Amino acid sequence: MTASDQHVEQADHATFAHVSRGYYPTFVALFTATLLISNICATKGVAFFSDSSLTLGPLQILPLITDGGFFLFPLAYIVGDVLSEVYGFKSTRRAIYLGFGALILAAFCFWLLIELPAADFYENQDALSAVVGVYPRLLLAGLAGYLVGQMLNSATLVLIKERTKEKHLWARLIGSTVVGEFADTLIFCSIAAGAIGITTWTDFVNYVIVGFLWKTLVEVLVMPITYRVIAYVKKREPTYVLAA
Repeated sequence: MTASDQHVEQADHATFAHVSRGYYPTFVALFTATLLISNICATKGVAFFSDSSLTLGPLQILPLITDGGFFLFPLAYIVGDVLSEVYGFKSTRRAIYLGFGALILAAFCFWLLIELPAADFYENQDALSAVVGVYPRLLLAGLAGYLVGQMLNSATLVLIKERTKEKHLWARLIGSTVVGEFADTLIFCSIAAGAIGITTWTDFVNYVIVGFLWKTLVEVLVMPITYRVIAYVKKREPTYVLAA
């Protein structure tokens, strides 16, 4: 078949762009989805061991205060670590900006949804407003904490990798997590505490410490999985070259 014949045959079919076979788009999608879901979950304040009568021997168990996004949000940093380790700071920064834009778009859509006139038969307007209502302080807290924390997480990992190359992945993962999660948690909690009902310094400090320790602990516990995912992606990304 000549080139002319191939051109005629192609012209008989619709034309489409080729989708990249790399894993980067998949991680960006997972990264963005995690952020959107966890930020909605974070509108609920959560307290474990809130019964003041709970004791452990001579010690009284203080309540553990956090928000509803505690169980999912660490995944955003795990995915961020994979992006930074495999694709570098520039590509991770692009994913962070995409996630930032998605959060703003979601906030606008939720605000518009609530402002739209409700039908006579719709009885859940108050419940809808309570769950997805755009609270300026929570929105600001989420955006500021996310942007600063993720940028520091990625930058720290990449800086450590410049020195360690392919060695000591554990140091990059833990170091970047400590820096990024602390900045994220401190900024988010400082802005959001009042919006979810935290009014005392004791509860605020509890909120920050529990959030930071929990997120960091989760990343440490799942590090073996993170190792496997990173190794899998490195082997299958054709443009990844092992550093000497």
